[in-house]
Amino acid sequence: MHAELPPPGADAAAHSARLAALIRDEISASGGVIPFSRFMERCLYAPGLGYYSAGSTKFGAAGDFVTAPELGPLFATCIAQATAPLLQQLGGEAEFLEIGGGSGALAEVVLKRLLALDALPARYAILEPSADLRERQREHLGRSLVPPLFDRVEWIDAPPEAPWQGVLFANEVIDALPTPRFSLRAGEVYEEYVALDGNGQFKRADRPADPLLAAAVRHLERTLGNEFADGYRSELLPQLPYWIQAVMGGMQAGAMLFVDYGYPRREYYLPQRSDGTLRAFYRHHVHNNAYLWPGLQDLTASVDFTALAEAGTQAGFELVGYTHQASFLLGNGLDERLQEAAQHADAARQQQLHNEARRLILPTEMGERFQVMGFSRGVDFSAPFLAADLSWRL
Repeated sequence: MHAELPPPGADAAAHSARLAALIRDEISASGGVIPFSRFMERCLYAPGLGYYSAGSTKFGAAGDFVTAPELGPLFATCIAQATAPLLQQLGGEAEFLEIGGGSGALAEVVLKRLLALDALPARYAILEPSADLRERQREHLGRSLVPPLFDRVEWIDAPPEAPWQGVLFANEVIDALPTPRFSLRAGEVYEEYVALDGNGQFKRADRPADPLLAAAVRHLERTLGNEFADGYRSELLPQLPYWIQAVMGGMQAGAMLFVDYGYPRREYYLPQRSDGTLRAFYRHHVHNNAYLWPGLQDLTASVDFTALAEAGTQAGFELVGYTHQASFLLGNGLDERLQEAAQHADAARQQQLHNEARRLILPTEMGERFQVMGFSRGVDFSAPFLAADLSWRL
């Protein structure tokens, strides 16, 4: 499979080698192993070297993958359409918090649409851990927004601790949280670690799981109604409830909206999915070698949406809906937004918009692979999910 991947250039390869050396040093200093979740964290977020911390292009045709906001304006316009009534309910002090801002494309379209709907938030906050992406977002929004809109954008280093109300939105964020991996051996729970072989290359090394991970796996087995077979390997995020409570900060009222690829729990942990969902994205190729070219490829795992529902409700929110991306976008005006955008466009632009819509909603593209989940506290946020709520599948 690796022969099919385009090789990195000399500078990129040297960059990856520096990060690999850093990880090797950490493995050696940690007694010869580190948890896979720590390896993933270093690959993605090591300062100046990790995939999301360094300067290469991540999104779009020139990057490694395409997210829905990068395809064009339709996705973000529908997000604005869904959240505008809630922002209007909350009044002039409402805020919009985006977790991980990508290229800034979503913020641009959402702000312009909310202005048109008379639903502008008092602040559009972007919680972006990558200094490189933060600067790219700042440059993009500085070019594309008029000053009164741009002045509402603020980059924050941590979730707001002071009381606030509004919308928390995250697109393709949870899949990039560094995840523990577990396996079963003779009925016992093991955690996947990363070690070094005799040539200094990364290799898998399983160790008995700590009490938190072991208890989380046993919770899965109880909710699924059966034990995992020996050799079964997958991922889970026992820290997800803590992450939700951390990113919401001092949120008192409003809605949380998450879009990501994944499954309800019973589909996530099917017997045939016996090696989990972890995969790497490199220049629009998907493969399963997490150890290849650290820092040059994205590492992700699908989201257990049942676990997300549990985490959100444990944080004091009501689960208001769960559905496929296609149903969510169509239920929040995708057809109307498509017609509106295409009305004054030339033939080439109209075709581009129709292609964008198809990628967003076709089952073979993003339509069913991506899921949307919403939570609310102190407000009514049920309308965006009225078209087709699939919460019964959780």
